[in-house]
Amino acid sequence: MGQISVETCEIEGLKVITPQVFGDERGYFMETYRADQFAEAGITDDFVQDNQSSSTRGVLRGMHFQKNFPQSKLVRVLSGRVFDVAVDLRSGSPSYGKWFGVELSSENHKMFYIPRNFAHGFLVLSDWAEFAYKCDDFFHPGDDGGLRYNDPALGIVWPDSISPEEFKVNERDRNWPDFSCLNK
Repeated sequence: MGQISVETCEIEGLKVITPQVFGDERGYFMETYRADQFAEAGITDDFVQDNQSSSTRGVLRGMHFQKNFPQSKLVRVLSGRVFDVAVDLRSGSPSYGKWFGVELSSENHKMFYIPRNFAHGFLVLSDWAEFAYKCDDFFHPGDDGGLRYNDPALGIVWPDSISPEEFKVNERDRNWPDFSCLNK
């Protein structure tokens, strides 16, 4: 029934997926995941865990990664709008240390596929957002790592609709090391 449109990004492996939405006066229906269609698009991960969070405007979560048990993620927004970012941490990749960002919203229905060995984070642009994602490995306590969201070496350009002074960042995310510390 459903179909997906898959956009490749300038960083190899990242994909923006837009599902076909069937709507009428009652609302809409869409398939958010169908293994055969994702496999045709080159996404063959065996997703084993779903996570969901809610956040208010200006919340910035990230930039997170898993050190020994990396996870592929398929992220989407159920309600609201976020700017979602992935940073390539794949050793030897021509885009190592580069970032890509995309706006995900409950209106555009886009999903963002992030393969293993990327740091990930997002900034909430709407008054409130509900965020969901699939992972291809289970959460392993103590395996989390991160990079500072405002590290000049990464140069992530967060949307200017929210000033950095308005960002709501928890202490852990504020204190992640710079990208230069990764290979030390």
